[in-house]
Amino acid sequence: MPKPRPFDREAIEAAFAEIGRRAVDAGRIVEVTVYGGSALVLTLRSRPPTRDVDAVFEADRGFVRQVARDIAIENGWDESWLNDGVKGFLSRADRDPASRSLFRSYPSEQSPGLRLFLASPQYLFAMKSLAMRIGGADESQDLNDIKALAELLEIRTSTEAVSLVEAFYPANRISPKTRFGLEELFDRPGGTAQE
Repeated sequence: MPKPRPFDREAIEAAFAEIGRRAVDAGRIVEVTVYGGSALVLTLRSRPPTRDVDAVFEADRGFVRQVARDIAIENGWDESWLNDGVKGFLSRADRDPASRSLFRSYPSEQSPGLRLFLASPQYLFAMKSLAMRIGGADESQDLNDIKALAELLEIRTSTEAVSLVEAFYPANRISPKTRFGLEELFDRPGGTAQE
């Protein structure tokens, strides 16, 4: 069995290219939207690899799951490498075209089998903030992702950060932990976003 590859940009793109090729062979065009760390790996060149790929694929779900399982076996990956666990974090604005954009068609624009969409940086910032795990196992990467997105989006204060999160999620869904975490990042001396 081959040694598992980390989910860096090259591995993610190779897996999606293979899904695209198999979709073309099956006479299908499937659409997948990617969120979380894997979207950041594809968006930010310096983002370290992720453990899995958080995605939503409503149409052709059975086909995509089977192809993903086959690719997992071929690469020695966990069968849930492509999963839809992110559904619990989707915003009411998820269907808004501004929330995602076409990243690439695989295997090619001329012969697409897969259209891969990425959540927008604004949406990723809101999702990462909502899921903020202060003190958790992924603390440094979650905080680094929020910091990198804040820089990209030119967010300077917790007020701006919370406003952006509220553009995607109702205020009652934003926990005190998230609000406090954003204050720590943006407003406190020595906060991560102020470095």
